[in-house]
Amino acid sequence: MTATVTWGTGPLARAAALVHTLLVVQFCVLVTAAPAVVVPVLLDRDASNVPLLAAAAVPLGPALSAALYALRHRGRDLTDLSPARVFWRGYRMNARAVLKLWLPWLAWAAVAGITLAHPQGAGVPGWWHAALVALAAGSLLWQANALVIASLYEFRTRDVARLAAWFLVRTPRVTLGTTGLALAAGAVVVWWSDAVLALFAAVFAAALLTVSDPMRAEIEHRFIR
Repeated sequence: MTATVTWGTGPLARAAALVHTLLVVQFCVLVTAAPAVVVPVLLDRDASNVPLLAAAAVPLGPALSAALYALRHRGRDLTDLSPARVFWRGYRMNARAVLKLWLPWLAWAAVAGITLAHPQGAGVPGWWHAALVALAAGSLLWQANALVIASLYEFRTRDVARLAAWFLVRTPRVTLGTTGLALAAGAVVVWWSDAVLALFAAVFAAALLTVSDPMRAEIEHRFIR
C-alpha cells in the first residue's frame, strides 16, 4: 500500500502560504511606495514638512491597493503561489482608479494637517479646530473604505466615493474595526517610527481586508451580479 502525500492542504501548509504571501507583498509595497517609506525617516516631524510628506505618500495609495488585491486573491497551495504576480496585476488594474480618490484626499489631509498645526496662523477658531479633527478622522475612515472598494471592485469613481461614505454608517463594525487599525498605526508611529509602520504594511492591509468583511459581503450581495 502506497501512501500519497498532498502538499498545500494542511494547516501548516496554509500557514506557510500565508507567511510567504505576506512577505512577498510586503516587499512589493516597499518597492512601489519607496518615497513614502524613505522621506518620513529623513524629515523632522514638523508641520512645515506636511506638503513634502503628502507628496511622498502619493505612490502609497496604489501600493496599498495592490496589496489588498493580492491578499484577497492569494493562493493557499504551496505548490502554486505567485503573490508578486498577483500584486502587479492588481497594481496595473487599480492604480488609476485609486489615485482619482487618493490624490484629492491627500491634498485635503495636507491642508488639514497644516491648519491643525498652526491654528492661530490660519485664523481658525477653537470650535473649528475640534470640528476639523473630527472631519480628518472621518475622512481617514472614508478613505480606508474607498481603498478597499476601488481595489476589489469595478465601480465609477463617484460611486466608490458614495459607497465608502454610506458604509461608514451602514456597517458600524467595519468602521469600528478600521478605527482600531488607525489608532494602532498611530501608536506605532508615535512609540516607534514611520519606518516600523512601513515594515508592517502588508499585515495592516491583511487586517483591513479582514475587518472589511461585512462591507465586502454586502457589496457582493447587493451590487455584484
